[in-house]
Amino acid sequence: MASIVIFAVIEIAPGDPASFMLGINAQPDTVAALRSELGLDESKLHRYLTWIGGMLTGDFGTSYTYRTPVAEMIADRLWVSLPLALYALALSTLIAFPAGIYAAARRGKPGDMAVMGATQLGVAIPNFWFAMLLVLVFAINLRWFSAGGFGGWENGIWAGMKSLTLPAIALALPQAAILARVMRSALLDILGEDFMRTARAKGLTRRQALWRHGLRNAMIPVLTIIGLQFSFLLAGAIIIEQVFYLPGLGRLVFQAISSRDLIVVESVVMLLVFAVITVNFLVDLAYALVDPRLRSRT
Repeated sequence: MASIVIFAVIEIAPGDPASFMLGINAQPDTVAALRSELGLDESKLHRYLTWIGGMLTGDFGTSYTYRTPVAEMIADRLWVSLPLALYALALSTLIAFPAGIYAAARRGKPGDMAVMGATQLGVAIPNFWFAMLLVLVFAINLRWFSAGGFGGWENGIWAGMKSLTLPAIALALPQAAILARVMRSALLDILGEDFMRTARAKGLTRRQALWRHGLRNAMIPVLTIIGLQFSFLLAGAIIIEQVFYLPGLGRLVFQAISSRDLIVVESVVMLLVFAVITVNFLVDLAYALVDPRLRSRT
């Protein structure tokens, strides 16, 4: 169903790839010849079946613009976008968990209000604007990082991670603000449950009850948000990759849309749909690890 929607939406978008590639002064017979070469003169049903059948065998087709296999282009760009998404998700989690737990443990106190104020600011600030501030401070003024580009993994892990640090921070902080708020809310709901009062009645301190019983039971909504955030970080980093001039999937999609390279757009979006489904499945499995009540009895 996703493939049908993706193909239909992209096909009805205005603009002809052949006309775009040849320019406005191209002769009709030249445009027709290029359309035939690209297979655009075939019926939409035939093109859809060819595309979806090729994907099942690992053949994503050939780019109209670059005349190279789409699978190779995606594989090259994935080695930038996937580490960036994982890096940003790790930073987001490392920031959000302590902040959310701290705020929940000090509900109504100045520490809680300070954390919630910071998270509200993090949610409100656009990540691309924050990215430009990072470039201004850490790349132009302090010169700790480069303002853009990707060092390449062939130059070592440190060079690659250094190139991804500012983009990862720009992506992570807004997501950390959301995750911290969810963590705080989930913990506050758990703190009011009967089993938490029982734990306190048995002699556990508030901190001990929070860490031993509250945190694990509050992880269900938190895991849901983490899964959604990873999908967003993998698929939604188009603007950040433009700001930092990173050769990732987001920039590939942007360039493909600009040049009407339909086969690239369709294939990348379909891959991202598959990634979202896979991550959601893994999150469902993780539910059973953190909540024994969800495990099937044998």
